[in-house]
Amino acid sequence: MATELLKIYGDRKSQPTRAILIFCKANGIQFEEVKIRLFTSDVQTPEYQAIHPLKKVPAIADGDFTLFESHAILTYLACWYQVPDHWYPADLRKRAKVQSVLDWHQTTLRYGSTRYLINTVLAPTFGKTPNPQVAAEYEQILVQSLSTVETLWLKGDAKFLLGNDQPSVADLALVCEIMQLHRVNSSYKLQVLDEKDRARILSPYKKVQEWIEATKASTQPHFDDVHGILYKAKIKFQKQREIATLQSKINRDPQTTLTDEAAIAAPAIHGGKRTLSKGNKTPAAIGIPIML
Repeated sequence: MATELLKIYGDRKSQPTRAILIFCKANGIQFEEVKIRLFTSDVQTPEYQAIHPLKKVPAIADGDFTLFESHAILTYLACWYQVPDHWYPADLRKRAKVQSVLDWHQTTLRYGSTRYLINTVLAPTFGKTPNPQVAAEYEQILVQSLSTVETLWLKGDAKFLLGNDQPSVADLALVCEIMQLHRVNSSYKLQVLDEKDRARILSPYKKVQEWIEATKASTQPHFDDVHGILYKAKIKFQKQREIATLQSKINRDPQTTLTDEAAIAAPAIHGGKRTLSKGNKTPAAIGIPIML
């Protein structure tokens, strides 16, 4: 066992980072959280690239051992720190089943969810216009993935994936992914999507919604604590959407004058009137909850 304190490098706006932090907190694994901000020079430093050459998050350093890719990290931590067996079973056949869900996740649920959001509500973050046609294609992948969770991975009346009565690392990884679309709790209502879009995508899947709540309950208070970052992110995200809308208007009519409230967020002041300059891009990433 490593004598140095485990270091987790990540950004809580990243779904996989949140899964790892919750896992460690829920299992009493002591660690130091090293904040690596997405979309900044944090990932470009030689020190961080020595840990994660692909310049993404999350990553860990456990003594002189370093590792990236969130599923690999979760399974390593489960084995190395000897957490309760339900997280990643010692029985090889049960373990293989958990691994099959993790492998499925990357090319289906994660793929559809991330790209759907990038082509809808997150498009302005990347200086792009939402693309309904492309978004519809990814929404189909997302919906098909949720249907697979509902009909295949959630067996019978079991609370968790694969018919289990306790969560595995797969439950945590997938639920943190879906939280981009869902809500943290009834008081926060932190889903990134508008309520109507969230309801359209998630409401048909009752077992999925019950499973999300069961996974959250099994890891409280850590689940809500780690997801609290989404509250601030959503406020910033809403402001960014407002700026993107105003910029679009000004590109059509350069004489547009902003209201005092809108001008607070505007990046330029001209001729004594607070306006957005024609051609100005929306501010770059301001904490949107997504991991590339």
